[in-house]
Amino acid sequence: MTERTRAHVFVSGTVQGVYYRANTRDTAREKGVDGWVKNLEDGRVEAAFEGPEDAVESMIEWCHTGSPAAEVDDVEVEYEEPQGEDGFEIRY
Repeated sequence: MTERTRAHVFVSGTVQGVYYRANTRDTAREKGVDGWVKNLEDGRVEAAFEGPEDAVESMIEWCHTGSPAAEVDDVEVEYEEPQGEDGFEIRY
């Protein structure tokens, strides 16, 4: 079993209403990363990425650009113990 890691990410900037969540979901699935993504009331996007360390790091790097219409100002990352996420979903 590959060593799994988990990153809890908060993305700020113009990241709502620009298909950021859908693009995050699609990219995570392509990279084999489990977890979820959702909008926060303060305008940020929150996500949890879980999987092989290189794939999770790749998702964090992706977040700095995000969807084509997004303008990312900042990406905050907190590493946590994996929680057994299975699949990737958009939460509401």
